[in-house]
Amino acid sequence: MISKQYDTIIVGAGLVGLATAYQLLKRRPSERVLVLEKEASVATHQSGHNSGVIHSGIYYKPGSLKAKNCIQGYMELIRFADEYDIAYELCGKLIVAISEEEVPALNNIYNRGIENDLKGLKLLTKDEIHDYEPHAAGIAAIHVPQTGIVDYPGMANKLAELICQSGAEIAFSEAVLGINEATSTTNVETEKHSYSATHVVTCAGLQSDRVASLTDRGNDLRIIPFRGEYYQLKPDREHLVRNLIYPVPDPKFPFLGVHFTRMINGGVEAGPNAVLAFKREGYRFSNVNVNDMVDTFSWPGFWKVVGKYGKTGMGEIYRSLSKAAFTRALQKLMPEIQESDLVSGGAGVRAQACDRDGNLIDDFNIVRKGNVVHVRNAPSPAATSALSIGQYITDQLFVN
Repeated sequence: MISKQYDTIIVGAGLVGLATAYQLLKRRPSERVLVLEKEASVATHQSGHNSGVIHSGIYYKPGSLKAKNCIQGYMELIRFADEYDIAYELCGKLIVAISEEEVPALNNIYNRGIENDLKGLKLLTKDEIHDYEPHAAGIAAIHVPQTGIVDYPGMANKLAELICQSGAEIAFSEAVLGINEATSTTNVETEKHSYSATHVVTCAGLQSDRVASLTDRGNDLRIIPFRGEYYQLKPDREHLVRNLIYPVPDPKFPFLGVHFTRMINGGVEAGPNAVLAFKREGYRFSNVNVNDMVDTFSWPGFWKVVGKYGKTGMGEIYRSLSKAAFTRALQKLMPEIQESDLVSGGAGVRAQACDRDGNLIDDFNIVRKGNVVHVRNAPSPAATSALSIGQYITDQLFVN
């Protein structure tokens, strides 16, 4: 029996789901909106476990959904933070080349930033690096002034407050079990209730493939969870890092590599590595879920990923288990860092979509089938891009 009818149901109360509800209600204030969340609060997983960085869009292929939504989302985020007093700081970051072999890739990143219309980018010499980060190593760098840090959990809480003030509802502890499309409505079944809506949007993060498969049995993407583990600098060593220091990404591995991040609420994070998680929502090495492991290991694309990145992945696992190895990776960017300077920090799990051919999907992947829109892949910079993604999804809902 249907508990209640709505115009739009949104599955997931992370930043993308909340931002979608917010943008939808700005456009259609009378819309009856329900947000369903399986956890007891907003931003429980990726939105609340990320590095807190406001990304500039410098890395992303011009014209891609990532590039378009990151740059637009960046501007929307700053406006939102200013209007609602969300803590943030545009502190800038360095992308540092530590060898001559990395300089061509550094120059490519700089050129991509220019193509993406970033302003104020500056190529730095070895000596100029120390004007920004006196303790960093490197032979060349890019200074990216737009990059910043922000309180993403605070932003999520404010979005939830605003959408509820606009008349929307958020139902917590309601995991979605079924989505059934009819002619003019779609029924959504949870552990507790049945709901009906004209439109449904799924923004399920680490569960996005499972939720998408509720309406699309041919869903060709599988989420492979990668845990990123951090250390923090001890308070008496935080002075070594002024703001953000990143390496030139390794083109052979689809992650940014370990870096230093000053956080908006204080402290400096060092990391993350990127290791296969044995539980989708497992934030420790010891967290294991048999069903999640079966889903990963039974996916043919996973074994192709292992073939491509297995050697690099073993190095990531070694760093996860060895603080000394983790320290050596950090010392490439900052030789002064010692193992004794680091204390255990937090961890996050990245929902990385992978196809059957072993391709790790780099761009955002958002598909509409009938009256249902599925966000199937929204890795970093989804937090920065959330308000723009929300606009994009709203556009998708009402296109003929």
